Amino acid sequence: MLPTGLGSGLLDSVEYFVHLAIVLVPLFLGASFLVGLTGEYLPPETIERTLRSYDEGTGNVAAAGLGAVTPFCSCSTVPVLAGLLQAGAPLGLAFSFLLASPLVNEIAVLLLLGLFGIEVTVWYVVMTFMAAIVGGLVIGRLGVDAHVKNVRIVNNTNQAAVADGGTGDRYSGKTTSTEQTHRQHFETATSDAWAFFVDTFPYLVLGMVIGALIHGVVPVDVLQTVLGPENPLAIPLAALAGAPVYVSLSGMLPIAASLSEQGIAIGTVLAFVIGGAGVSIPNLILLNKLFDRRLLLVYAGTVVAIGIIVGLAFNLFLV
Repeated sequence: MLPTGLGSGLLDSVEYFVHLAIVLVPLFLGASFLVGLTGEYLPPETIERTLRSYDEGTGNVAAAGLGAVTPFCSCSTVPVLAGLLQAGAPLGLAFSFLLASPLVNEIAVLLLLGLFGIEVTVWYVVMTFMAAIVGGLVIGRLGVDAHVKNVRIVNNTNQAAVADGGTGDRYSGKTTSTEQTHRQHFETATSDAWAFFVDTFPYLVLGMVIGALIHGVVPVDVLQTVLGPENPLAIPLAALAGAPVYVSLSGMLPIAASLSEQGIAIGTVLAFVIGGAGVSIPNLILLNKLFDRRLLLVYAGTVVAIGIIVGLAFNLFLV
């Protein structure tokens, strides 16, 4: 028989899991469709071709914008990044794309909106978008171009890095975007959305389970000791802690919602999300094929710095 406190805590966890499911599953379905639709009208090779024509400055804005509206996973982002760099795009421009891609996208916007409301969502998008632009500009001035490895990255989907560093379709007979009607785009987007939803839904469920257990079982005083306002290192710790527990952005946000429900400041929670989304272990493994150790540390340090800055801004000025 379970102890009284644990039994009531588990019951509370079940109730919170149901609450998260009611809020997040419909939003996640809608986000999945937007992901599929975006992939139809803005495939990776189009992103790469567009960004090749930009220089530093306006190119950083364009790169961050395209990174924000194209929610590629790491397995697609890294080949596009490799193609940009091997085609001679400025490193800073490529970094703006790389920084924006995991932090600002349709999934993040819709799930944040459902969990935290419009004000938090708008400020999060504005700050992370600006951080991607500024981060790319700063890294472009550091003179670290020599730390990019001269490798050929191949994506295990239908896109591959070709000899000139660009992305090419493995299936030469495939209908191109310009040859398809809008109806065909929507039909393909719907099919891709369902496949994306099925593939990613287990991570959302895992995140909801972890979030529900945090809400119902983990003592509030433990969370407050580690991540509460009395700990001056709470925000840096949160930004660093996100990486090893990362399951996917869709899985991170339910955990973030639970931490917020337990009284953790919203800035600290968002630092946790940013750190996990940008410095995830799978992302670092793929980037290790493209960057040497020093540039990989620059990237990881930049993401953690963004998490800390955004977290401090929320806690000091916006909450």
